[in-house]
Amino acid sequence: MKPITTFLQRIFGQKKNEGDNFTSLDLQKADHLLNDLVLSKKVPGLAITVLKNGKSLFQKGYGYADLERNIVIDPKKTIFRIASASKPIAATALAFTVHEGLIDLDASFYKYVPYFPRKKWDFTIRQLACHTAGIRGYRGKEYALNKPYTIKESIEIFSADELLFEPGTDYQYNSYDWVLISLAMQEASGTPFEEYVKEKVLNPLGMSNTFAPNVTSVAHSDYYNRKEILEHSRYYNKNSLGFRKAIPVNNYFKLAGGGYLSTSEDIAKFGQSLLDDKLFHGDLKKEFLTAQMINGSSTYYGLGWQVSEDKKGRLYYGHVGNGVGGYSNFFVYPEQQMVFSILINCTNPNVQEELNETIDVLIARSVERIA
Repeated sequence: MKPITTFLQRIFGQKKNEGDNFTSLDLQKADHLLNDLVLSKKVPGLAITVLKNGKSLFQKGYGYADLERNIVIDPKKTIFRIASASKPIAATALAFTVHEGLIDLDASFYKYVPYFPRKKWDFTIRQLACHTAGIRGYRGKEYALNKPYTIKESIEIFSADELLFEPGTDYQYNSYDWVLISLAMQEASGTPFEEYVKEKVLNPLGMSNTFAPNVTSVAHSDYYNRKEILEHSRYYNKNSLGFRKAIPVNNYFKLAGGGYLSTSEDIAKFGQSLLDDKLFHGDLKKEFLTAQMINGSSTYYGLGWQVSEDKKGRLYYGHVGNGVGGYSNFFVYPEQQMVFSILINCTNPNVQEELNETIDVLIARSVERIA
């Protein structure tokens, strides 16, 4: 395990001025790895957008957005479920509430949502954001609910359950933490969560293809009636017989933790905004992108952001997402000044090893590994 102080120094230290030492062979190898995922029927479709020093390095669609209609993937237009890659978007909006004095990260959650049932221990917004509050995760088929819950209504799913541990003493990753944060943000701002995110994050960055599913439509909740959205991907599961349509779900209530819809291009644009310090920066950015400690050990998770390093020791922040009909990789490599956005229209296709190899190919030769 790397010392956390060294980790922070490397993330927030001086940016390196590095050239783009890529070759066409590197790009061809990455292209082959991703194309093989479709040819070997490991994924129905995939979109990738890679930025280097703020410029597009590699962007392509593979396979189909709709297998039945043979509609191909377009990384600029095809809409995917991004699952837990939603959390960094929500976390950025949370940073705005902190900056505006609407929310204190270390205040009790009950300050903002006093009607939530009291537990044995109090817990804070910060503890929710870094998954140390003790809120439980999904049980049974809760990950695939198809009910038109509002955010406030959805807390009935888990509000009666006791905390799993005393807050601050352990780590339990889950999306219900972010349901509660989004509720607190609504109460503190007086604005619906999705509208606040749109105003503070999506609109300023021009993320016009990133939005919430429609809470009022259960069976087809993701097919929002918006003319500017050209193509929605269909969503699939994989079994021994191949791909089949995923069951209908309504992810509106868990928008902050895993409900957003987006394109690979929009997510890459969001990642670049972090490198460019467009939305928040300085001490506040450092606070959100600092891995939390439990009993002297790093959780490798900040406030809504995975903060870690890959097998080659390269630092990154971002998020992996997995949900019904969607799988995502969103990584920002600050030292290499690179952003990776990879979206797949299938519930966990078990291709993370191949995605890691693709990422490694695209960055390995751009900069020498830091010992």
